[in-house]
Amino acid sequence: MLYSLTGEIIAVDRGGFAISCSGIAFYCFSTFNTMSKLGQKGSVETVYTHLNVREDAMELYGFAELNELDAFRQLITVSGVGPKAALAILSVLTPDKLALCIASGDVKAITKAQGVGAKIAQRVVLELKNKFSAVLTEEQTQTMEAINSSSASSNEAVEALIQLGYSRSEAAEAVGRLDRTLGVEELVRQALKSLI
Repeated sequence: MLYSLTGEIIAVDRGGFAISCSGIAFYCFSTFNTMSKLGQKGSVETVYTHLNVREDAMELYGFAELNELDAFRQLITVSGVGPKAALAILSVLTPDKLALCIASGDVKAITKAQGVGAKIAQRVVLELKNKFSAVLTEEQTQTMEAINSSSASSNEAVEALIQLGYSRSEAAEAVGRLDRTLGVEELVRQALKSLI
């Protein structure tokens, strides 16, 4: 199995990039997050890869960081989530944001990915909740604990932010950083300042 590739980026398009390694060019499907981190055409990069072998094709997926590769591999274990859907999810959510969305049950944020409906997003949350809770950063864990043990005013503030168009994970993260003794209006006001 291919673990990583180091070489010159020779082409980039909407779906991925081509990387030349010792005279052999490999095309890697990838996420917008990875492609925004790669240098321009001609730069030398290292990407971490996943080789997907099907009956009719062999496809290579490349990622700028190991945590994105790990998130991709977790996503494709969910029934109904193939490599294309996993790439779509990781194109709109970084691995850290995805972990927070899964831990908070934020289906809405996951459905922002092209081609991912509510049923698939719910399945992602359900099947990966235990796996992704282990990869939450310390700050994300504290945010989730604060929201789970939060006061009624914190819960109301989160719901108000959701009504204003923010995802549950964005709202929970913003409110979780604030003093829980504040009133609903003040929580919403301060959370909005941090979200803008």
